[in-house]
Amino acid sequence: MSKPTAQSELEPEAEQTPQQSQQPDQAADRPETGTDADRDPLAATIERAAERVGSVWPLYSFVTANPLSGFEDRPFHRAVDEAESLFGGRGYPHPDVFRKARERGQIDSDVLEDELEARGIDRDPETLLEEMAEADAARDADADDATETVDRVLSKWLAAFLDEGQAKWPMPNREEGFYAAWRSVAPYDGDVPGCDDPGDLPETATEALESVLGDYPEDRWTDIAEHHFAALPGWTGFIKQRVDDETDPWQAEYPITLRDYLAVRLTLADLLDAPIEPANDERGADAGDGADDSEEVLPIPEIWLTAWEKSYRERLLEQIDGSVTDPADADKSSRPAAQLVFCIDTRSEIIRRHIEDQGSYETHGYAGFFGVPMRYRGYDAKADVDACPPIVDAEHRVVDRPDDPETTAKRDRWKGLATATRKHFKRLKANAVAAFPFVEGGGAAYGSAMAARTLAPSAIASLESAVADRVPSRHEFCSPAIDYDDHDDHSHADHDLPQGMSLEQKVGYAENAFALMGWTEFARLVVFAGHASETTNNPFDSSLDCGACAGNPGGPNARVLATICNDPDVQAELRERGFHIPDDTVFLAGEHNTTTDEITLFDGAVPESHREDLEQLRADLERAQAGAAAERLESMTDETDVDPEEAVAEVERKAADWAETRPEWGLAGNASFVIGPRELTDDENLDGRAFLHSYDWTTDPEGDALEAIMTGPLVVTQWINNQYYFATVDNGVYGSGSKVTQNALGNVGVVQGNGGDLMTGLPLQSLQLSDDESYHQPLRLTAVIHAPVERVTDILQRHDEVAELLDNGWIADLTVVDPEQDNEAFHYQGTLEWTSQSQAATAARGQEQGQISPTAQD
Repeated sequence: MSKPTAQSELEPEAEQTPQQSQQPDQAADRPETGTDADRDPLAATIERAAERVGSVWPLYSFVTANPLSGFEDRPFHRAVDEAESLFGGRGYPHPDVFRKARERGQIDSDVLEDELEARGIDRDPETLLEEMAEADAARDADADDATETVDRVLSKWLAAFLDEGQAKWPMPNREEGFYAAWRSVAPYDGDVPGCDDPGDLPETATEALESVLGDYPEDRWTDIAEHHFAALPGWTGFIKQRVDDETDPWQAEYPITLRDYLAVRLTLADLLDAPIEPANDERGADAGDGADDSEEVLPIPEIWLTAWEKSYRERLLEQIDGSVTDPADADKSSRPAAQLVFCIDTRSEIIRRHIEDQGSYETHGYAGFFGVPMRYRGYDAKADVDACPPIVDAEHRVVDRPDDPETTAKRDRWKGLATATRKHFKRLKANAVAAFPFVEGGGAAYGSAMAARTLAPSAIASLESAVADRVPSRHEFCSPAIDYDDHDDHSHADHDLPQGMSLEQKVGYAENAFALMGWTEFARLVVFAGHASETTNNPFDSSLDCGACAGNPGGPNARVLATICNDPDVQAELRERGFHIPDDTVFLAGEHNTTTDEITLFDGAVPESHREDLEQLRADLERAQAGAAAERLESMTDETDVDPEEAVAEVERKAADWAETRPEWGLAGNASFVIGPRELTDDENLDGRAFLHSYDWTTDPEGDALEAIMTGPLVVTQWINNQYYFATVDNGVYGSGSKVTQNALGNVGVVQGNGGDLMTGLPLQSLQLSDDESYHQPLRLTAVIHAPVERVTDILQRHDEVAELLDNGWIADLTVVDPEQDNEAFHYQGTLEWTSQSQAATAARGQEQGQISPTAQD
């Protein structure tokens, strides 16, 4: 399916997008780097102070990330305490949320009792809930009026400067940088006192900072800067991300740095008599350092949270098939009808179950960019996009090239007509002279169209489908140009990113995919299914697309990997490396629409010999769609036993309804990440709460594939999980509030009301069933890995950054189900120590105490 209309409205139009250009030398105001910091104390201050504020991506490429990523170097409970002091956001669920979870049995009373007893707490749960409620009521987040004025004025000018093509009257002098542009217009702003001429303000950002900070000891600068960065974390995080994005054309044309931002903010604070230093009770970035974590008393809410998480873990482990030790021993008496590879996204768990119910189909999980780190430009797209996770650098530029002139011409005619019409109406509406006669002449037609979309969204959905059938999709007339020989130049002016890839690189991507999933056999049809969402009038639509593709649809990546795997030269080399791909295996791509559960197959490469297989697959995918759609609707309503055929019509209506605030749940509900063969969970309903990554420990003797999964997808799922966690526990600070009161701003983000800080996370409607009923359970991630425990320990020893996430509690729990020890479960205890499930049970009976190392196991 194509991207929704709202997405195209959020992307800058071609003529509005600035081109890369050489900027004047602004050495003092360039982004802070390590080298700058070494010789410039201001650069060092800014670099340290900005560490605690997480990056924020623009709406049209929404990346789900841990908002407290800057605190991952410290224990969770200390981090949320410091973040509350800095940002004002709560770090744990409200006591009422804990109470409801206990009443529903989500928190097992025995597990809670054990956790409290282990911490020496003998008060009853209800008393603890009352204590937490009293402490919660005492939270004070009042701000002084002067600071609120600084926030309001600064946000106004940030919105004007960072606008990406939406404003008809753009802010002047933006090409000179943010501080210089603001300095030139400040005299005309009635909210800025004592400034009648630009000469009344320091000439450069550096001079402005020195003017204000010079009144304070240098050892206080970092605390001051951190305090002011945290005052508007949305704008600060957006600037961080834009500075880091070396390919952003808006940054190239209209540069902004954190130095600029801080200079304007401190200047405004000085002029408006707002506090420069943080309040005495606000902690700096290094608060709590040096504390002995082992002697710290965990806050009561964290104990409740841990009990909730352990309760979920125990239920999850009960669903793990303990009889699966060697995946090769699984019953595979016949070749599967098809193998389908989906993103590890939790929404895939639902559709995978329903596909498997249709026949002899195998489904697998793999990161949704399919291991191809590419920068992609679709046919007639306005800009390139990085179709890979933010923690991965794009290594190739891949473009769509038309391969059917007749179909291309047809598409261009339709697209040209639609584009010209849209631009014409937009000019008429915006033109001061033409606006009134336009309303008089076109008002009736527009009113009728709006009434139809409001009152009959299902009819509009049918009409849009009919139009889509007439306009060829990109995959029908284009192919990804992935070979070097497809390009006249093998490098691109955009930072010399290579165009296409070599045979060796193509073989490497295919080999990595098969190795990570543990593949040794291949069906006649192998489908790589990316995913995308379909919604209307939804600023957060990219948050529903593939997070592994940086908030973009995963179909292009799937097409690239399928094209690679169909290459005869690639297959020949893979056979030499031990991957025995049958001559009749055909790879094809597809895209899973997560709103409607429709799976579109890109079948241009399928020969006539496989047409019968393909038609059977299509029919089974339609039946699977109906079952999955019914299951999703039941999760969004109070209805049960939803008719599958009616469900498909309803989810299509939701996708087309521009008044629908909750078109789908996205990743809400996510709680776990299971790394192992599908046989571990294929008979279980995991309720769309688990990320599932295929892995066969027997095909990975050196642990290389598992290492790649733990250092890549595991880290990304932790980002996603913590984004949902914090947006749920404090939506006003770490989310974006209600969609009803949001306004999209400048093509970059949303604000609540008519201004203020950019909101950094998910809206309430993505997390709540209603105003007082949560859908997402705010739990930290539980990870389960099917592999020898020594192998996991070795990986953690080599990767401190992953071990740190576990040791500090950003991942709640890691359990290794060891196939070499009869699938005994080992729970990670921190600092590379483990406790086996059986020993934990023995200890609970008082027969044995203490922790054990995996190396001590027989």
